[in-house]
Amino acid sequence: MSALRAAACGSLALILASSAVHAQAVPVSIDTRAVGEPISPYIYGQFIEHLGRCIYGGLWAEMLEDRKFFYPVTGDAPAWEMFKPGPRSWDGEGHPYELLMRSPWMIIGDKSAVSMVSESSYAGEHTPHIKLPGDSRPGGLMQERLALIGGRHYTGRIVLAGDPGAAPIAVSLVWGSGASDRHTVMVSDIGASWVTVPLEFVAGGSTDNGRLEIVGTGEGSLMLGTVSLMPADNMLGWRAETVALLRQLNAPIYRWPGGNFVSGYDWKDGIGDPDRRPPRKNPAWKGIEHNDVGIHEFMDLMRLIDAEPFIAVNTGLGSAEAAAEQVEYVNGGTDTPMGRLRADNGHPVPFGVEWFAVGNEMYGEWQLGHMPLSEYVLKHNRVVEAMRAVDPSVRLVGVGAAGEWSRQMLTSSADHMELISEHLYWQDRDDVLEHVDQMRTQINRVADAHRAYRSEIPGLADKDIRIAMDEWNYWYGAYEYGELGVQYFLQDALGIAAGLHTFFRNSDLYYMANYAQTVNVIGAIKTTKTNAELETTGLVLQLYRNHFGTHPVQVSNSDASLDVSAAMSDDNTTLTVAVINPLEESRELDLSIVGRVLTGRGSRRTLTGTNRWSHNMPGQPREVDIHQTSFTSASNVITVAPLSVTLFAFGVQ
Repeated sequence: MSALRAAACGSLALILASSAVHAQAVPVSIDTRAVGEPISPYIYGQFIEHLGRCIYGGLWAEMLEDRKFFYPVTGDAPAWEMFKPGPRSWDGEGHPYELLMRSPWMIIGDKSAVSMVSESSYAGEHTPHIKLPGDSRPGGLMQERLALIGGRHYTGRIVLAGDPGAAPIAVSLVWGSGASDRHTVMVSDIGASWVTVPLEFVAGGSTDNGRLEIVGTGEGSLMLGTVSLMPADNMLGWRAETVALLRQLNAPIYRWPGGNFVSGYDWKDGIGDPDRRPPRKNPAWKGIEHNDVGIHEFMDLMRLIDAEPFIAVNTGLGSAEAAAEQVEYVNGGTDTPMGRLRADNGHPVPFGVEWFAVGNEMYGEWQLGHMPLSEYVLKHNRVVEAMRAVDPSVRLVGVGAAGEWSRQMLTSSADHMELISEHLYWQDRDDVLEHVDQMRTQINRVADAHRAYRSEIPGLADKDIRIAMDEWNYWYGAYEYGELGVQYFLQDALGIAAGLHTFFRNSDLYYMANYAQTVNVIGAIKTTKTNAELETTGLVLQLYRNHFGTHPVQVSNSDASLDVSAAMSDDNTTLTVAVINPLEESRELDLSIVGRVLTGRGSRRTLTGTNRWSHNMPGQPREVDIHQTSFTSASNVITVAPLSVTLFAFGVQ
């Protein structure tokens, strides 16, 4: 156990017993001379996976469902799998979980005139073929349920082919029932070869049920390859409002593309012309993988938000050769086969990716390609050797799970990794104190296991293989924002803060942590079709990432119901003291600072709400927020609000 952790923990049995109101200030001693190892910035990492509405419908700006016609267009009404919001959406504004189960495209005109053809299919297994009636009656397709904002510009493209007599083709964005409630782009010429036509629209009104219509009134037939529609303010295809929140989070590193998804993912499906990339059934989750987002798009996002990429390779159904090719694609020069392919796809300069996850949760029977541990350590080693043969500088994270799996990985593969991953998820608890404390208990349990491995496995301590907790979060409640799209509350923000404090106290072991996941799917950000908002958990991650210190110092606190952590800044001019108060009454703390003298000036940032179930929703006023004040005081007594996380930044001499 680290010295910082031992000083801070005390007896966890005191937590529930300490819930009574204390009449006097709680004495807290902070020894700035007892400094732990620096807190790695990677502790504030994030994780995005091709799952639910994390990417499509959350991060990515595409507005159309099934734009490449994975589902056959039959003329039947679109089918959606529906789940009602959970019981804690008291205001009735929760978003039901909807999953597309059948084509969202509806037929305009004669249903029998539309068929799906495999010959000359543009992107996937089949392409819609529309036979026009030839008597000026319309024929075509449309998609509804588009959220439009009046005055907003939209951009897109359509890929089509057909008989010249089928033209002109009218492509219309529609926001109302009136004849003038539409903006139409006319495609005057088509032929046997596929042609891509750009689209630009301005919505004349706001609606939650806008539609895109593609209509011909000529003679002959028309084929649709693919269609795209995005708000014109998208940032290289990413939603502007979501990117703005990612910048506020300021996470230094993002793990991608999975998760369970990666064990069935062929990374080559996500490169090349986005319109030609094949749509697939998501290999691990529900719904479609459009393959609109691949390596190039992910790297664009990392540049937009100034973060490092952390790419997971497929060790489930994937091979060592495929992993090596992926490393060569992102890091190889143009004198290599994969480097040339990357250059052909528009990026001659290597991406320079440093961090790679070697597989995901291969210990689990739910994982595609799962195999016995004795076989997996051999596969892990083969994959790593192939990756390092391409680029010896890569830093690799092996699959771990505290217990026999991690022990054997560290015994057999310690020379084939820089870090080892662990994953932890938590459910709801009836008592806020218990809800918060389970974070500390489980993160400490994993740390204790790895300290034991270091003492028991010969030579392991010298290798200093630290932990990447590259999935961690609460996971409970109804799916209100798509698949796995649970709502978070103030009590969850308190718990995430407690998790961070536990990482800080074990900074000698925890080098990376990736909050799972970033958007909608158990996410720090939630979105509707037109809005995005930071969750309570996202706010607390933002708070610590941007305002907590770097060098953790020893804290002694006699009241275990209050979680106190402290750190010095890099320049030694600021002492940050963070206090988590999971109680429903305010508390006072009397700080005793050893090794530094407070200047009496500083700032206070408090995250709180009216009750444990306070939460934030896109497009609604925040119920939980961060409030900042400055102070000048000669007293070392501080007050923290009920159900709050407070960061005090003290100037020191």
